[in-house]
Amino acid sequence: MLLKPVPRRTHSIETAGCRRAESYSRSVVSNRFDGPGIDSRDDGRPAPGPVRACSFRTSFHLASAIQPGFNDRGAQATAADKAENMSRVTNWKAVWSWMLYDWAAQPYHTLLVTFIFAPYFTSAVVSDPVKGQVIWGYTVATAGILVAVVAPILGAVADAVGPRRPWIFLFSAFHVAGAFALWWAVPGMDGVTLVLVAFAIGLIGVEFTQIYTNAMLPDLVPQRQVGLISGWGWATGYGGGLLSLLIMLLLLAENAAGVTLLGNPPAFGLDASAREGTRSVGPLSAAWYVLFMIPFILFVPDKSRRPQSGDAIRRGLASLVRTIRTLPKRVSYSCFLAASMFYRDALVGIFSFGGIYAAGVLGWSIIQIGTFGILGTLSGFAFCYVGGFADRRYGPKPVIVTCIVTLALVCTLIVGTSRTAIFGVALAPQSSLPDVLFMVCGAIIGAAGGVLQAASRTLLVHQTDTGNMAESFGLYALAGKATAFIAPFSIAVFTEMTGSQRLGVIPVVVLFLIGLVLLLPVTSHDTNE
Repeated sequence: MLLKPVPRRTHSIETAGCRRAESYSRSVVSNRFDGPGIDSRDDGRPAPGPVRACSFRTSFHLASAIQPGFNDRGAQATAADKAENMSRVTNWKAVWSWMLYDWAAQPYHTLLVTFIFAPYFTSAVVSDPVKGQVIWGYTVATAGILVAVVAPILGAVADAVGPRRPWIFLFSAFHVAGAFALWWAVPGMDGVTLVLVAFAIGLIGVEFTQIYTNAMLPDLVPQRQVGLISGWGWATGYGGGLLSLLIMLLLLAENAAGVTLLGNPPAFGLDASAREGTRSVGPLSAAWYVLFMIPFILFVPDKSRRPQSGDAIRRGLASLVRTIRTLPKRVSYSCFLAASMFYRDALVGIFSFGGIYAAGVLGWSIIQIGTFGILGTLSGFAFCYVGGFADRRYGPKPVIVTCIVTLALVCTLIVGTSRTAIFGVALAPQSSLPDVLFMVCGAIIGAAGGVLQAASRTLLVHQTDTGNMAESFGLYALAGKATAFIAPFSIAVFTEMTGSQRLGVIPVVVLFLIGLVLLLPVTSHDTNE
């Protein structure tokens, strides 16, 4: 990827028999980087003046390393400058390693929460699907409440101590142990309590590791690049979820006939009659996480331990109380948290009920629903990558607004679509238009939903101080869990009142619009200043 030339103030010097221009900044620190395709000063603003080169070699160095190389008087690079250039390479590696966290953690959501283990549990582990859905819902809700209550506290304590890595190790152990234990969820088992506890432990682990890894992003890049890297990270997560889903469907997960999507028995000699192929989703998710977290552990730098960290709990709680007390005065931050409560809840509603809606309204099979999920994941992967550039160019708030409006319109279209008509216009018998339309809607939801979540992560960074980043992401988790019941509950109420699955989706549109209105007072840093 080539570096896009932008205006830059330069000092001219003679070197290698020709003139070239190169920028110099006193404030560059080792935990910032300008990787390929990224051009900024350490303060987050674009550096002025064109980059010119007298040779291909010079251009290559300027485009790939952005090396400071020279001081104000035009002297040649010092040993410290060269060491700093080497640290920039390390930091570029750190950023890619940070993005691999999303790749490592996403299979827990894709495989366990959504597509593989949850349907298996409710239909095979618990003999009664209705009972299975009820206890599954209570388990997810309980884990969410625990995260909502504890996350702000532990986030504040982590900020007071300094390093985030010990917390990531701790909750990674939760993630891996909980996921691996799902192997023992055998069909028709008598007691499912231990299985549900294991799943809840793993879910708590993945939620908390996300809080701490998110808090590390502002320490890796200048603020104007946070949106770009956040989008790339989310796209990376979609890629990991997609690949792991394909592995399960093609090689391991068996259907009622005991074969995978390829028509073969589960790989590695797993017993299809005992559903060992499907049960392997837990160990696969655990091993996937451990393997792809290795670069994160090796290359992502951490904060140093702060002085007087012995009373971290007291100081962390005091900081959290101060932050909560100042929320009424911080209008932009408070409105963002409130807005995210509603539009993220609406997004959860779409993801949770999309498959149910397709099966009930359009009569889709499991294969069609799986195709729907793969298409949404593919579009999310592509658009999260593109959305990162849009976030850097326009700022996170315009990106969020665009995504919310898009999702509200798509949900409105879904409400108006049935097997026989679209907004009251009758269709020909056996028309495939509703299927095609819903597939397109699924692709749009995957794209806009992924970009929305990535840009929201960026906007939160813009609203808070780097010294309280883990605390802020803890509050963000609280905001996301505090009202997570609204979308499922309102969909259930509207469905029961109207007797229609289509009309039952109306509350999701309302939640998106509420989030859009609450977002209006929110200010976003202009990344082009």
